[in-house]
Amino acid sequence: MAKKENKVYGILAEFDNPAELLHAAEKVRDAGYKRFDCHSPFPIHGMDEAMGLKRSPLGWMVGFMGMTGAGLGTLMQWWMNAVDYKLVISGKPFFSYPAYVPVTFGVGVLFAALTAVFGMFHLNRLPMLHHPVYYSDNFGKVTDDGFMISVEATDPKFDAQATKSFFESIGAKSVELLQPE
Repeated sequence: MAKKENKVYGILAEFDNPAELLHAAEKVRDAGYKRFDCHSPFPIHGMDEAMGLKRSPLGWMVGFMGMTGAGLGTLMQWWMNAVDYKLVISGKPFFSYPAYVPVTFGVGVLFAALTAVFGMFHLNRLPMLHHPVYYSDNFGKVTDDGFMISVEATDPKFDAQATKSFFESIGAKSVELLQPE
């Protein structure tokens, strides 16, 4: 039987509490690591800044697509009422914009909502049905009382021994190499 290759997918380091995790994230960022993530059972205020994350472009995407949807909704109604099927109802003009408000609003909300959902999936690289941190037996603690940082092997600065030593030097409670079984 052929022996499996000992491939390393990354490193998982555990810390005692949220404050230590926050300070460790700052140190990992300052050390130059780019492909790392912090895992905790609840959101930690200030973690985005500690990790050096930029603001998400999702708000701009949702706003733009919401306005695009509202514009297209108005254009659609104008075309149907003033160009394609001209019908005078109660002496109203062909372009009676106050009557267009409900549909314009609805189409704008539809475009914005779809952009929010699918944009979030794209920006978060979802669906990710499997991630290398699942190889860890300790990672289950992150849903209850674990505070962990994972660094992926695809990080340009990643070196298994050097990264492990770095985590031990900044006070990690335990450090584990992520390898398939």
